[in-house]
Amino acid sequence: MSTLANQLAAAEREQVARAVRLLLARPLLTEATDPAGFELVRRRREPLAQWFDYTCGWSLVVEPRRGYARLTKVRADPDGSRPARRARSGRAPFDRRRYVLLCVTAAELLSMPMTTIGMLADRVVQATSADRALAAFDPVHKPERMAFVDVLKLLESYDVLRAVDGTTEAYVESAEAKVLYRVDSTLLMRLPAAPVGASRLAVPPDEVPARFGELLTGLVRERRYGGAVADGTADEAHGERAATDAQRNLRLRHSVLRRLFDDPVLYRTDLTDDELTYVTSLTGRQILRRSVEQAGFLLEERAEGFLLVDPDGLATDVRFPDDTSTARVAALLLLEPLCAAPAGLLPEQLAEAGVDLLRRFPRWARAYQSEDGTARLSDDAVRVLRDVGLARRAGGRVVACPAAYRYRLTEATSPDRDDKPGPEWDATSPQAAGGPAAEGVAEGGDEQ
Repeated sequence: MSTLANQLAAAEREQVARAVRLLLARPLLTEATDPAGFELVRRRREPLAQWFDYTCGWSLVVEPRRGYARLTKVRADPDGSRPARRARSGRAPFDRRRYVLLCVTAAELLSMPMTTIGMLADRVVQATSADRALAAFDPVHKPERMAFVDVLKLLESYDVLRAVDGTTEAYVESAEAKVLYRVDSTLLMRLPAAPVGASRLAVPPDEVPARFGELLTGLVRERRYGGAVADGTADEAHGERAATDAQRNLRLRHSVLRRLFDDPVLYRTDLTDDELTYVTSLTGRQILRRSVEQAGFLLEERAEGFLLVDPDGLATDVRFPDDTSTARVAALLLLEPLCAAPAGLLPEQLAEAGVDLLRRFPRWARAYQSEDGTARLSDDAVRVLRDVGLARRAGGRVVACPAAYRYRLTEATSPDRDDKPGPEWDATSPQAAGGPAAEGVAEGGDEQ
């Protein structure tokens, strides 16, 4: 019996570890999109909820009957490296207009169990027209309809909207398109991850642009860590007592482990003095290593920082190297000159590297074959490198981060059929550190 009990315990640990990595990559996991993954999370929801609460301070809600699991990932330092993306147009990131329409559309859907695309568009028109801070939505213009469709497709991907009759894309070509939706308002209310609701920010609309950073910090403030921090909310008049030692330690644990499990790589220089002291202490190191082991990751600890490698690639939402886009191919190709310049490269030098790439592969990257194409190509490639923690800007230069030296370009081929560079990387060199890391440095999931 003891052998059987040990086997069952080992199987449970493996399943919990797998489910942790699934949820890190997909904080909103639905039965419709991944039946097997959802079933695993459903069966192990109690130990999963305990692990996320203790390790990262994130709440996990599993609704078996409604068919979804929602991991609420909160960060104290929100950034734009994982934006909402369009289902069309090569998954381009949402712009300001689409985010505005997303918020207004979500607000209108809360009271609509069923709707049509025309009725919903009319309500968005009315809502934006009544708010002087917003540009009115005008479905007469095709760009506006395209933005609206991108918003609806995003909500469909979250399973908030389900097209019962018709297709959403038809609205792009005609505002008279007929589409019937079923709305899951309960799931819609689960989407916001901010601990503080935006409606609680007692700030006049005219002051929002000037205080945006302060308000964003207020939205992600968590009171369990204590401390009297003004966040602009309506109930902030009396303040709070100073944080206790237990609250400070809790905040340090969560802040370090959240970033470790959600970022491509965690550098020591990015940690505050208190965070670095915590993670290098005996207790902090024990908690870190135990949490990593329980989640099924491999921990690489170097003088510069920490890197998690997922042997199965489950927690990887963004892979690098990756040849699925021109910018990602260019990013890998630019690593060689970046790593060869310890002091970094100026924008002009990066643009010149882009010129060299387009000269070597004249029929590649057609979208960048223009007067300003080389600058745009280098900018997009640098953005990819920054998002995966391989480069940073310093003093007007782009500098390779230590993790960038894990990669070594061994060959760049140019197939005759399309003259597209096909970079290959050395997966056996010390820089690549094995197959899983060579497939993608970025471990973690999209903030939703």
